[in-house]
Amino acid sequence: MSSNITANWSYPTSVKLGRGRIKELADACKSLGIKKPLLVTDRGLASMAITKNALDILEDAGLGRAIFADVDPNPNEKNLEAGVKAFKDGGHDGVVAFGGGSGLDLGKCVAFMAGQTRPVWDFEDIGDWWTRASLEGIAPIVAVPTTAGTGSEVGRASVITNSETHVKKIIFHPKFLPGVVISDPELTVGMPKIITAGTGMDAFAHCLEAYSSPFYHPMSAGIALEGMRLVKEFLPRAYKEGTDLEARANMMSAAAMGAVAFQKGLGAIHALSHPIGAVYNTHHGMTNAVVMPAVLRFNRAAIEEKIGRAAAYLGISGGFDGFYDYVLKLRSDLGVPETLTAMGIAPDRIDELSAMAIEDPSAGGNPVAMTLENTKALFRDCF
Repeated sequence: MSSNITANWSYPTSVKLGRGRIKELADACKSLGIKKPLLVTDRGLASMAITKNALDILEDAGLGRAIFADVDPNPNEKNLEAGVKAFKDGGHDGVVAFGGGSGLDLGKCVAFMAGQTRPVWDFEDIGDWWTRASLEGIAPIVAVPTTAGTGSEVGRASVITNSETHVKKIIFHPKFLPGVVISDPELTVGMPKIITAGTGMDAFAHCLEAYSSPFYHPMSAGIALEGMRLVKEFLPRAYKEGTDLEARANMMSAAAMGAVAFQKGLGAIHALSHPIGAVYNTHHGMTNAVVMPAVLRFNRAAIEEKIGRAAAYLGISGGFDGFYDYVLKLRSDLGVPETLTAMGIAPDRIDELSAMAIEDPSAGGNPVAMTLENTKALFRDCF
């Protein structure tokens, strides 16, 4: 396979994958009827060359030059309110969600909330709460990922942290799914190694948890399996040599696959990392990577046979144990901290974190039912 991987997919939305395809940004906006987009990204990306280039492309096409970047690493409702205000004050009619998980999640949520009068928490991913939304005024979205991890560019939800309770909430609506995605691997070459590792392990965690989830969804399971294979083959390459465009493009595919696959469910990895991230502001993907081995041990009895099949597909010998050892080696090669203690977190809030974990929507997809008691034990095992 050459470094010039190019593809147009219409699954689960219109995806334009390939190097240099950022130049199609203005056309993507126009195809959705957007005449005055607001580019939403995070503070770190605001001043970078890739962001300025995207704004140049929009401006040169007569679509204006507007950016909102007041976004925290774990976006909250205050960022969201400010973003919606910027959107309305600027008379915008669409959003270019640009960046990693935080820029994408907040951008999607700004486009959605531009049409709502109810508070964002009314659209949490619970039952049919999404049906409360007014469809009028939801703005179209073009998503441009600059990392390869969350897969938020092909997702129908955003994770927003409640700044008062420090709880991460999943906000869901079918209209969160962007109309066009531009996945240009050249935008990801500037990622620092630690972000390449953290986002790549996020993609792996999505695939692993979706595959392990007990719910019936063979389509997602198949996508998750191939997503894990792409991570195994290409994440070490992208980590070692950031300009390896073949590896970068395949990691962008793996990230999107993880997000498509987790329709089948997530599990304890995410149920633990959401509260840790909300309370301690840690990097989501890296937190997933830290707790992953403890969760594999926790779930072993329920997933041993399934993981054995995955190991065979991934070319790993030794069934579950072989797979487990592979995960340990991958983490070590990517410089992932071995425990939560090594990540700088003290075990003094386990009770509180455990209570938050069993309330997290991801908990319901774990192969072993999570109770307050066994979740406390699992947390202790992560330190």
